[in-house]
Amino acid sequence: MTSTALLPGSTSARGQQLTLGVMGGGQLGRMFVHAAQAMGYFTAVLDPDPASPAGRVSHYHIQTAYDDEQGLAQLMQRCDAITTEFENVPAPALLTLGAHRPVAPAASCVAVAQDRVKEKALFVDVAQAHPDQAVFPAPYAAITTPELLAAVPADLLPGILKTARLGYDGKGQVRVRNRDELAAAWDTLGRVPCVLEKMLPLVAECSVIVARGADGACVNFPVQRNLHRDGILAVTEVYEQNMAPALSEKAIAATKFIATHLNYVGVLCVEFFVVDDGSAHGALVVNEMAPRPHNSGHYTQNACTVSQFELQVRAMAGLPLVQPRLHSAAIMLNILGNLWFAADGSQRSPAWDAVLALPGTHLHLYGKLDARHGRKMGHLNITAATPEGARATALQACALLGLPPF
Repeated sequence: MTSTALLPGSTSARGQQLTLGVMGGGQLGRMFVHAAQAMGYFTAVLDPDPASPAGRVSHYHIQTAYDDEQGLAQLMQRCDAITTEFENVPAPALLTLGAHRPVAPAASCVAVAQDRVKEKALFVDVAQAHPDQAVFPAPYAAITTPELLAAVPADLLPGILKTARLGYDGKGQVRVRNRDELAAAWDTLGRVPCVLEKMLPLVAECSVIVARGADGACVNFPVQRNLHRDGILAVTEVYEQNMAPALSEKAIAATKFIATHLNYVGVLCVEFFVVDDGSAHGALVVNEMAPRPHNSGHYTQNACTVSQFELQVRAMAGLPLVQPRLHSAAIMLNILGNLWFAADGSQRSPAWDAVLALPGTHLHLYGKLDARHGRKMGHLNITAATPEGARATALQACALLGLPPF
């Protein structure tokens, strides 16, 4: 701990209770606010939505656009340090805030995560700098002009065309098999800057979350094995040997290399693919990064000695970062708004009473007022002494909620 640490429960030089701010008022912001308040901090949220999940539980809710000058000035006046809960907050706004208050992660890091072209280039640079543990992205080409479209190498097809900016949860992505489909897909996406990634034989998906401090200290959670449905994370499984040890070690090392290369401060998640290369366990390919806590890390609230949100607080406040320990096998089920609708379209309440009767179940709802199909409404963490126990309970919960088994 340094003399510049923002100690929980203390007052600032302005004579005010130490306040931590977050750009964005969604569920990640809400869980950050809860973690910060549990440690004794006041919190402030900047989000334009009057019913934002984080704004409704924070001490202060600044209800303006993310680039509103008066709103940013209010956030700076209120806060002693500031973070973000999603990567599409305008990087210039973070740059403005960073000129007056500690901002973690920095605007420069968020800007890289906002642009797939820059992100892929970063991954290549990091892999080349660490040849012994290199993890490259899938073969790709940036497409920003008709000339670059025409010059796409034939061996990148079939592939997935992704918008360079503002794509998430499977949005802004089109699978293409040949040049005609590629050209049509680029037209459909409005001819915005895109990245074409070669389609690889996918075996599994995983992610790694690290937290890095301003002093360079870096800690990590275990590798998280993930299952996506329709581009949205559905299930995360975390326990010893959930991935081949060599792949886990490589994924953790690659994530720490990326954080160090960026001089990153805060919580960072990097997603990976495991692809079939003919070997026993497959090969690792880096997919994308999120400069914030991540959906796949929600299990840490109940299965680890410290959660990803507490580490987010610690990193931005300059407090010690302790290596998390997984004390229980865990499975996280993502809860979408679909569960609030019966087959005939009528609304219903999910059977939470039956679910919570199962051992080791922990329900986290986000305080969103309206359920909609595809909208993230909460998550269910299942913890157990063994992976088999966690899986058995998770499958029972799926049956009760009407979720497909996995």
